[in-house]
This record gives sequence, structure tokens and C-alpha cells, in this order.
Amino acid sequence: MPTPSLVRWFPFLAWPRPTRALLLGELSAGLTVGLMLVPQGVAYAALAGMPLVTGIYASLLPALVAVLWSSSTRLGVGPTALTSLLIGASLTGLAQPGSAQWVALAAWMAILSGGLQMVMGVARFGWIMQVVTSPVLSGFTQAAALLILFSQLPALLGLHESLFHWLQSPAMAAVDGAAAAFGLGTLALLMVAKKRWPKFPAVVVIMGAAAALSAAIGYAAGGGAVVGALPGGLPHFYWPGALDWGMLGELTMPVLIVTLVSFLETASSAKVDHQKGGTRWDENQDLIAHGMAKISSGFCGAFATSASFSRSAINLYAGARSGWATLFATGLVLLALLWLTPALFHVPQSVLAAVVVAAIINLIHPVLARQLWRLSRVEAVIGVATFAITLATAPRLYWGVLVGVLMNLTHFLYQRLHPRIIEVGLHPDGSLRDRHLWHLPALGPQVLALRMDAELDFASARAIEQRLAASLHQRPQISDVCLFAQPINRIDVTGVETFSRIASLVWETGSRLHISGLKLPVEQALERAGILPSPNVLSYRTEQQALQALQTTPSDTGENSS
Repeated sequence: MPTPSLVRWFPFLAWPRPTRALLLGELSAGLTVGLMLVPQGVAYAALAGMPLVTGIYASLLPALVAVLWSSSTRLGVGPTALTSLLIGASLTGLAQPGSAQWVALAAWMAILSGGLQMVMGVARFGWIMQVVTSPVLSGFTQAAALLILFSQLPALLGLHESLFHWLQSPAMAAVDGAAAAFGLGTLALLMVAKKRWPKFPAVVVIMGAAAALSAAIGYAAGGGAVVGALPGGLPHFYWPGALDWGMLGELTMPVLIVTLVSFLETASSAKVDHQKGGTRWDENQDLIAHGMAKISSGFCGAFATSASFSRSAINLYAGARSGWATLFATGLVLLALLWLTPALFHVPQSVLAAVVVAAIINLIHPVLARQLWRLSRVEAVIGVATFAITLATAPRLYWGVLVGVLMNLTHFLYQRLHPRIIEVGLHPDGSLRDRHLWHLPALGPQVLALRMDAELDFASARAIEQRLAASLHQRPQISDVCLFAQPINRIDVTGVETFSRIASLVWETGSRLHISGLKLPVEQALERAGILPSPNVLSYRTEQQALQALQTTPSDTGENSS
């Protein structure tokens, strides 16, 4: 048995021991996913503006590296539509798609993004991904899916000009009828197959049939756009050349967004994987593994990879239990690189566009904004703003994510600066609740009982101090102030100073300060500051003790608390 320290460095040592039954099941699942990797890899390479064979390169070594060092061994790693779109959009204007400079810049994006992920994983910074909330990610994903759809329509329909120009003056002469038939027919068959036979690798069968039909009718010889000749054999080590400071500045923001979005794609798949397996997700280990995968992809002359939700779902659905399934999938990709690339020669380009469109249709959810509006209007506005800005700033898609994250952090900070502070009353069920919301009487005619549902720190301290001062000014008859402190889990220096001022304020007005349910870390901080224990502060462990004290006479309370 490998030691825990060895497993930490080489997670694949913890895989289940291969048995005949296990390997047969893993072989079936691996072949199912592997048959999707090659056609999708080629299609996503076209979306990224890369040479088509690099999509297969990105499906081989990166997938192998990711599964060997990942804590989520059943993810389908390789090219994805969203990451490919980000790469293609980010490099627009910096180089000619498919050129040597374009390939070098895409490889640098993979290397830099992978390096950043590795550093974050080693530093245990996986938590930082939580700054992108679901509304921001949903808004960005919806916009990106629409951009992918519109970018693929010219190839899907066989247009000889841009979609914008064709829509201004539609003409059938600008449409390649055969390409449109191949593209739309492939799309229809893929949609039917996805609905009726989700486990069946229909994309391989449909693409193979399209290639055979294309060759039979001489589509390429007649000038039709096809995949063409792809180099066979294994990828060689690729060095993208030196990167000057100016170009590094151009790539900085796209690299950050690719890092963020690709790992969020990984997170969405990993959470499903671990929920089904009943295991704990180690996001930092996955950051390291997928960072290494991106770096290996860059040094193969390919582009950044991620975890595909659709391929991961199929892997789980096909019965994969461990990383052995991915090893079989990459073995199939290896065979394709060595011997099967000539079979892709006659595949029409419109068929590749149909593969991309079929993959991203599931990302488009028109009713999502309405669902968000019912849950939270503020977060719905953030999601819609992210969606609109992503579309408006294309191809610089990162502005949508940045604005969405900034809006979300602003909303979060506003909530922290305006915590929920309520005056509590005794509910008939025995609990303490918002007395104004539930129309409850005060705990006493001269009692002010407050509860702040937040930490007592620099963000909330001013709010509780102002609320208390205003209440004491409006109700000078108050003789007892009670702070129910159960929700206060943490206190910082500002909170300690504020607590001291609150105690002094209550004492100066001639009232007494009661504290109920003070948690040990908070109490210890106040003790270190010399504020507690204090004869001016009456402390109780439970709500019942505080309620009993507040219902006694002032003299009794003083005697019982001494």
C-alpha cells in the first residue's frame, strides 16, 4: 500500500487495483468518451482558430496528465467550447487565425494559465474561485453560448460571406447548398441522438457517415470546404518562442479569464462527480492537475483545456468508476493520431460547426433570467448586466466577467456594511424573532433587545453602534439593553473598539448592558482587550438566562449577576 505522503504527490497510486470486471467496465466507458474526443477536439480547434490537429493533441497528453494528478478522476478533460471561444476571441486582432504566431500565442495562454492554476493550487487558493457567483457565471455562459452559435452559423450554412452581410442582402448564390445540407442534417441527427440515445457515441457515426457521403459525391473535389489533410503521428515538443512584455500585457487579462472560466467548468463537473461518489472534492489538487494539463497542452503546440461537462456526464452515465476509463479514452485518441487522421479528410467544415452548435445548445437557457428575478432581483440584474456587457464587448469577453464580479463584490460589501439588525420579541413558540415583523411585544417596557445577524467587524461595527445610539435617543426611558450575540462568530479590532464604545454609551445613559450567548472566540478577544469581565456588562450563556434576568427587578438583577 502506498503511503499517504506518496499518494499526495502521486494521486493515481490510490486508484482501485485493476481487476477483469473493473477493466471491462472502464473500457466500455472509456471508449464511449474517447469516440467523442476526436471529433469534438477537431471542432473546438476550429472554434479556437487553431490548426485542426491541435484539437486532437489537446485531447491526448493533457487528459492523461489531468487524470493522473486530479482528485476528480472521472472528468472528461480536453478542449471545450467555452474555453476555445475565449482563446479565439482573445487572440483576434493579435495574429492571423491558424498562423504560426497565433499558435504561439495560444500555447503561451495555455502555459501561463496552467502556471497560474498550479500556483493557486499549491498556495491553497482554491477558495478564490468563489468570487464568481452563479448569476455572473450564468450571464457570461449564456452570452458566450450565443456568440459561439452566431460564430458557427456561416460555416453551418455554408455561407461565402459574413452572416451580417448576408442578412443585409440575402442571396442563395452566397449559400453552399451541399454544405448547408451537411451541416443542418448533422445538427438534426445529433440532437435526436442526444435525446434518444445519450450513451451512444453518435457524433463519430454521424461524422463518419458524412465523410463517406462527402467522398462519394466528390464534395472536396468540387471546391467544398472540408477538414483536409491532418498530420499523423504523436505531437512533438513545442516551444512557442520568447514572449515580449507588450504581448504579455495583451495576454494578461485573457489568461486570467481563461483560468477562471476553465476552472469553473471543472468545478461544475467535479461537484457532480464527488456527489455521486460520496467523496470530498479537493479543489486545490484539481487546480494543480488541470494547471499541469494546460502546460502540457501548450508544450504540445495546442491550446488550453478544461473539463467538459457533457463528456464528464457521459463518462459517469457510462459507468466509469475511476481514472482507468480516461486511460482507455486517451488510448483511443492515440490510435486516432497514429492511424485514423486520414479518415477525417473528407469531413465537411459545416459538420464540424454542427458538432460545436450541438454541444453548446444545452448552455442556452432563456428562462434563467426570470428564475433569477424570482429569487433575487439584485442578483438577476448582475446576471443580466454580465450577459449584456459580454455581448457588447465581444471579442473582449473578459469585460463581462470583470464587471459582473465587480458588481457582485459591491453588492456583497453593501450587505456587509448594512447588516440585518433587529429588535427581538418573544414568539409564542418560545423563540426570539423580529418583533416588528411578527408584531410581538417588547421583552419589557424599559428593555431594548437587539440581535445583529453578522460578524462584529469593521464592516458591521458602525451600523450596530448607530442603531443603538439612535434607539437610546428615541427611547430615553430604556433601562436595560440586551445584545443577543449568538450570530456573532467573529470579532476584529474595530469590533472590539466598537464594543467598548457601546458599553460606555449604555453606561453613560444610566442603562445596563446585557450580553447573551457570547461565543468563546469573541469572548476571549474581549478579555484580551481588558473589556471583559466588567461590572458594567452582565453576561449570560443562554437566551433563557437572559430572559429571566430581564424580567426581574433592577435590584434583583444586580444581586443575581454579582
